[in-house]
Parts: sequence; structure tokens; C-alpha cells
Amino acid sequence: MPRLKIVRIVTRLNIGGPAIHTVLLTAGLDKSNFESLLVCGAISSTEGDMAYYASQKEVRPLYIPQLKRELNPLNDLIAFIKILWVIKKENPDILHTHTAKAGSLGRLAGIAYNFFCLRQRKIKLIHTFHGHIFDGYFNKFFTTLFILAEKGLAYFTNKIITVSEEIKRELISLGIAKADKILVIPLGFELEKFLEIVPRDQKEIVNIGIVGRLVPVKNHWLFLKAAQMLRLSLANEAKPYKVKFKIVGDGELKQKLEESSLKLNIADCVEFVGWQKDLVKVYSELDIVCLTSLNEGTPVSLIEAMASAKAVIATDVGGVRDLLGQDRGIAVESNNAEAFSAALFSLLSNVTARERLGKKAREFVREKFTKQRLLRGIEELYLNI
Repeated sequence: MPRLKIVRIVTRLNIGGPAIHTVLLTAGLDKSNFESLLVCGAISSTEGDMAYYASQKEVRPLYIPQLKRELNPLNDLIAFIKILWVIKKENPDILHTHTAKAGSLGRLAGIAYNFFCLRQRKIKLIHTFHGHIFDGYFNKFFTTLFILAEKGLAYFTNKIITVSEEIKRELISLGIAKADKILVIPLGFELEKFLEIVPRDQKEIVNIGIVGRLVPVKNHWLFLKAAQMLRLSLANEAKPYKVKFKIVGDGELKQKLEESSLKLNIADCVEFVGWQKDLVKVYSELDIVCLTSLNEGTPVSLIEAMASAKAVIATDVGGVRDLLGQDRGIAVESNNAEAFSAALFSLLSNVTARERLGKKAREFVREKFTKQRLLRGIEELYLNI
């Protein structure tokens, strides 16, 4: 059987799950059955760049500079035309898109190509929702427009992939597509280096960290507010606990978040460490890992933290509940600083609970989020479709 040609499109290779996911798939699919091309756009000046990861995997992406996260009619039109040109030139069997902008422009180009080309065998269209933009990103008017657009795109899409059962349920409830069109294939990663992290010796200072882009949807203000409330709670304790809050990442809100830490009078115990390539070192130095997002798919920072056997606390959004379950971490109501602070306090004062959660979490992700399982699931889908 001739090899299937795959053109894979992601909006950009910024630091995060979609970049890791698309590079791993492009590099890891069985070369005897699949030929892959990765197409991506440009990152913004405030984002960390994962082009180095593609280079490590010997993946050479085709860049379309006009393909960007921000809405821009002229850039979007140019990106659409260039994607259409790539499809015409490569003539793939499958066009697989990832993330919102690439999913919209890529599938529109694929639909247009299928409609106008004379080829009897049409390109199969697949889209992966790593999360979605229907909560926490835009106002109600734009959200409604995006939902309507996704419904239209889904009609022409052969298969939709989600990375968690919760995202599948949300897409069905929004009417994006019916259940039989949506397939859940969890993310997969190279977790070996995180699985080898040994438990941290209990020091005088407990390090509490959060890893991610400094953008509105990640809601770092909740992290800072919970930190302030925790500090106030600790001031009333007979046993003094020393805590340090580490914010790993960068983005458009860095200056405002630094100003907020000053206003909340916690700047002395909050450290903005920026993007870090050596994440093994980052997680090795943390005792508790947090996530405060308003919306998520399956957050990579939590998977890496869980593989590192760290206790995690996260807002109960998107695929977080599927990830944490009942005994692998603590899920807290979104935007509830008091509840988040209480969860932090409960783990701060209970080393045994931290160790128990970390052990359960590591066992779970070791089995569920392997690279081999991801590649096997995607290869089966491609061959079946």
C-alpha cells in the first residue's frame, strides 16, 4: 500500500501542548505507512518559541508568517491562500488541523479544494480540539459567532478529535457535532525524564508553582489572590510555614501581574522566573503545582507535574476533572480564591497527603499519556478513515 500523505497544520509552535503534540506526531508516525508535513504560523513577541523542539526531532516545518493567533482580516486571507497553495502542491490524503485559527483557515482551504478540484478521491479532513475558545476568551457575541462557525466547519469535517471526555461532552452540548463524529484520543508525551524525578527533601520553604503563558485565560490573578489569602492564614498559625510562589512563563500580562503582587503585598514571596527550557529542574524544585485557568483542554503543565509526582491543585474546568479524578489532585471551583487558598493550606500542612496525591498522579499519567499510545491511536484513525 502506498504511504498516506498527511499535511498537519497548527497555528504556531509556542510553548504548550499543541506544539509538542504536533511535532511528536509529525516525527513519530510510522514512516513506512505515513509521510507528514507540518505547517505552522508565527508566534507573538511575548510567547516562548518551541521551534527548538521541532529541530531536536528533525522536523522542518513549513512556516506561513501570516498565520497568527490574532484576528486580522488581511493576514487571515493571505494565510488562507497560502494554505490552499500548500494543499494543491502536496495533494495530501489527510489534512489534520490543530487549534482554533489553523482549524478554521485550514479546514476552509480543505473544503474549498475538495469542492473545486477534479480529483475523484477527496481529502479527508480531521480537526483536533486541544481545548476550545467558547469560554474565557471572548464576549458572548463573538463566542456565539465562533460556535456557529465551528458547527459549519464540523459538517464538512470527517472526524473531530478531542483530548478528553469532558471536551467531547462540551462540544456535543454546544451542538458542534454529534457524538459519532467525535473521537477522544488523549495527549501523549515523552514523560520519562519527569517520571525519574525523585521526591524533594522537605525543606524549610515550601515552593508553590504555576507554569503557563501569562495571558488572561490562565487567570494568574487567582493564583496571586490565593497566595495573599494563604499568607494571611499562615500569619495566624502557631507553626510558621515559609512559602515561595514561583510563576514560570511569560506573556502580555507580566507587568500587570508584577504590579498586582506589589498591591497585594506579596511581592517578597513571589518570583517571576520566565520561560524555562529545563522543566525537569523546574518541577524538581516545586512541592505543589497549581493551575488557575478559566478554560483548558488537557493542560500539559499538570501532566508534567503529575509525572513528576507533585501534588496539584487546579480549577475545575475543561479536561481537568478527567485528569485529576477523585484522588490524583484537588479540583477547585473556577475563580474561587478562598477555596483555592484553603486547598493550598490543606496540602501545605500535610506532607503525607502531598506524597499520596503525587504517587497516584504519577501512576495514572505513566499509563495514560505515553507517546506510544498517542501514535498508535492516531495511526489507527488515519488508516481507518
